[in-house]
Amino acid sequence: MSIGAEVAAHLPYLRRYARALTGSQQTGDAFVKATLEAALADAEVAESLRGGRVPLYRAFNKMWSSAYLEVAGNDGGASLHEVAAQDQLKKITPVNRQALLLTTVEDFTPEEAGEIMDMSAADVEALVREAVSEIDRESATSVLIIEDEPLISMQLEDLVRSLGHDICGTAATRTQAQEVVAKATPGLVLADIQLADGSSGLDAVDDILADISVPVIFITAYPERLLTGDRPEPTYLITKPFQEDTVRAAISQALFFGSSRPLS
Repeated sequence: MSIGAEVAAHLPYLRRYARALTGSQQTGDAFVKATLEAALADAEVAESLRGGRVPLYRAFNKMWSSAYLEVAGNDGGASLHEVAAQDQLKKITPVNRQALLLTTVEDFTPEEAGEIMDMSAADVEALVREAVSEIDRESATSVLIIEDEPLISMQLEDLVRSLGHDICGTAATRTQAQEVVAKATPGLVLADIQLADGSSGLDAVDDILADISVPVIFITAYPERLLTGDRPEPTYLITKPFQEDTVRAAISQALFFGSSRPLS
């Protein structure tokens, strides 16, 4: 397999990580682009990318670490939503947030994350604990779960309640989701994209967002359907089968920002 093909296989996930790390699809993609351009300019770096996700994320980390403060402070012409999100990001130590995302959303081991961040696994684990403490500030909210598999729905209910939130309803179809929202306004939505009756979780979420602004976390076995680059992509996208820590981290971040609308 060529270097280009190997990098391309990991690129959607690096873009997801960059977007969650920076709080902006535009800024995240800019860092990914800069990383690839730097690799193309250095044959040794390019060759190292044959080693899979770890060296690719390590190359990205070097780029992000060297330029993060400059980009985060460059809000000229940014939307009010993006400025607000960047203000929120400044309240969380960037390196702590990075350790958390690498070991939860991106599912690296502490050892792999340490290699990416150039530190020990023990230091990564300490940063994760600090990150959880920093972002666990959101007030309790009411959660709508759109999921057609009963066991997964029950697992998500238990997880949400363990974080101190309530369940305003569960739905296995688009119609059921509409019925729940007609009776109660959720503060967060967890949604699959393929539902029991063949309806779409994407359509169900579009119905909700047409009436209210609410953060959405997609949990799906088909992430490639949303990571195409053809349309604004969800900031919070979790792949099934999922780790509960991954969902916890996404819930904390989504509620911390108060929105999952892509920043552009």
